[in-house]
Amino acid sequence: MTHDLVVAGGRLVDPANDVDAIRHLGIDDGIVTAVSTEPLDGRDVIDATGRVVCPGFVDLHTHTPTDLGAYLAARSGITTALELEAGAYPTGAYGLDQVGRSPIHFGASTGHFAVRAKVIEDADEPCMVHSGRMFRAGKGFVVPGDGEQLAKMARRLHEGLDAGGLGIGLLLDYMSRAVEPDELRMLGEVAAERSAPIWVHVRRGAAGDPFGLDEMLDLSLETGAPVHVCHINASAMGAIDEWLRRIEAANAAGADVTYEMFVHTAGSTGIGVHAFRTDWQERFAITHGDIQLAATGEWLTEESFTRIQEADRSTTVIHHYMKEEWIRRGLVADDMIIATDAMPCFDLETKSVPNGAGTHARILGRYVRDEELVTLSDAVAKMAWYPARRLEGIAPHFARKGRLGVGCDADLMVFDAATVEDRATYLEPYLEAVGVDHVVVAGTPVIRDGEFGEARPGRRQLSSGPVDD
Repeated sequence: MTHDLVVAGGRLVDPANDVDAIRHLGIDDGIVTAVSTEPLDGRDVIDATGRVVCPGFVDLHTHTPTDLGAYLAARSGITTALELEAGAYPTGAYGLDQVGRSPIHFGASTGHFAVRAKVIEDADEPCMVHSGRMFRAGKGFVVPGDGEQLAKMARRLHEGLDAGGLGIGLLLDYMSRAVEPDELRMLGEVAAERSAPIWVHVRRGAAGDPFGLDEMLDLSLETGAPVHVCHINASAMGAIDEWLRRIEAANAAGADVTYEMFVHTAGSTGIGVHAFRTDWQERFAITHGDIQLAATGEWLTEESFTRIQEADRSTTVIHHYMKEEWIRRGLVADDMIIATDAMPCFDLETKSVPNGAGTHARILGRYVRDEELVTLSDAVAKMAWYPARRLEGIAPHFARKGRLGVGCDADLMVFDAATVEDRATYLEPYLEAVGVDHVVVAGTPVIRDGEFGEARPGRRQLSSGPVDD
């Protein structure tokens, strides 16, 4: 048999199928059709000799449906990038500019914040980035809902899930004043009924306080809702071990909770969000001098912080509040998922944070090769298999992603374990990763011999499967 594409002679690392050995892959019509110890014939061949071949990475947490965002993601081996924390409503509003032009797959959850905006203030703010701009946080972020409004929200959430939303995105920390127990209970009941994960940014108290985590653990136990804790390292901070212990205990008692982390020591958001208008110094255990402007790298003072916050609440800042030791402690946790939390990047002049360019390459270069903190197989599981596995309950076709057995989607990367490296910094956040030689999406090479090509095979991912819009 002659295959459409053969990836020949690489070290296949596929933890889902317990494979770490030299293999040849045959690919036809975007699907892996052969995994062989013997050479295969192909109309097109990628020579992976001396390289690692692994499933393409699945990023559960990005906020950048842009050409630059997709380019940087592909450069670091991401083949599916999803906006699940914030989500979108209508679900199809996310990534409209990427339809037919994305090198990688994309998709979104149903966004509670967007549903709230529609119900509370009849505002159309469908996703964090739409029509070339960031969303506006209005009354939907601060005004509690009454019984009739909660019923309307539930109906719209069901509509979003019916349209293919990959769960429910919940920016709970940003809506702490608005979301009361009845509304949270409603969200848990909808999620449980639909087997829809709640992708939650938990409420934050003083540094490391687990009250926001406990609230979501109780919700999962009481309603049966699947819950996924976004960027647990950013919320737990130095209490990461205790947070993980509490999740383990809750899961043993019947909860369904997973978690993710990114591997940079700073967070990023708008200077005017709720978190920066209350007791933020206690919450993050930092001062004004630990905050930078994303656009220029300028370190702020109390005066400049106040001035900028009053002038433009949407200004993106970088707040340095995590420690490298917390990252390492989280990274070795069983079942930890790696995500980027990539903030919107529109062009090379408008700077953001380096997460979108460097997260996965940093894992492979720093924590696998240089420090040997995690094995290569474990790292691939955390970046490919585990995130895909978490989506299977709401989107069964993700059982074909994050792994490379026969019948799986041909989303994969080929990289040089000796040279793969994250180069992005806070001052130069868009320096692409190096050492990634080939990236294949839906059986089509989008990066070949290190060169980014013209192919754009990325498709929107819905709970019902991929679509071309």
